[in-house]
Amino acid sequence: MLKSWPRGLVAALCAGIAMSAGAAETVYPQRAIRLIIPQAPGGGSDTIGRYMAQKLGDSLGQQIVVDNRPGAAGMLGAELVKQATPDGYTMLLCAIDTITAPIVSTRAPFDAVRDFSPITQLTLSPNVWLVAPSFAAQSMKDLVEIARTRPRQIDYASSGVGSMQHLGGELLNRMAGIELGHVPYKGGPPGLADVLGGRVPVMLSGMQGALPYVKSGKVRGLAVTTKKRSSALPELPTVAEALGLRDYEAVNWQGLLFPARTPRPIAARVADDAARILGAADTRTRLDALGYEPSGLSPADTGTLMVAEQKRWTTLIKAAGITAD
Repeated sequence: MLKSWPRGLVAALCAGIAMSAGAAETVYPQRAIRLIIPQAPGGGSDTIGRYMAQKLGDSLGQQIVVDNRPGAAGMLGAELVKQATPDGYTMLLCAIDTITAPIVSTRAPFDAVRDFSPITQLTLSPNVWLVAPSFAAQSMKDLVEIARTRPRQIDYASSGVGSMQHLGGELLNRMAGIELGHVPYKGGPPGLADVLGGRVPVMLSGMQGALPYVKSGKVRGLAVTTKKRSSALPELPTVAEALGLRDYEAVNWQGLLFPARTPRPIAARVADDAARILGAADTRTRLDALGYEPSGLSPADTGTLMVAEQKRWTTLIKAAGITAD
């Protein structure tokens, strides 16, 4: 029957069939996706990552396998993703530390902007300035006034050198004209334990770790580091409010990255599904309880954010001479 058809039509039909077959072969995803979380199980980023892995896996129709690879301030896991094949089957749960840790290190294995393809920003959360109940400061103004009269004598704990908690403290030092001493820990929990035990008077903590202790009164929350108040602790002012420092901001955020050169349609597919999940009522309820705000930026907007964050924190890190090596 095809013999009676014009040759051009037959060729067009064959080409269309071939294109359809090719498109079917490249439908994404066709197998399980590996999500590397560069932190240990149980922390805030891990909680977000596992929740999104479950939801995205359901949405994409393929399992997302979580692989925790902590170490080197998150750089170990990130380097694994950098080296992976850019085909959409290896993904990184990133955080702001993915950008700042290589800047602080003199032996950085990657550049967060150059070596990854952005997918989306998932969530944002404030850090919380808190003090031990025995410490005299009842507010951020009190803390600043005490620090001014006792330069380099008041210490604050952070989750590590180059972490957003460390950088948020250095930012306060510079903007408020004070000299708080920095005591880095290997993660937030041991630092918080020393504040609870009265061994360190002050801490800049991530929201998830601080939240139950602030609510129970075991530590005193002073302010949050975002530009607006947190719905999880609405009674706490922002640092900008409390001290009149309009530009003070030190935000934690989590996102998703692919290795550089991953096809853009793949990143767009994952980003679209993530945005729908983050907009759902059950996700918003879950995140609110943990002190996180959903985001859902596009790949392009996430890339723009990463460039701006890298520029901003590089300036502070270089000016303060911060190094992890």
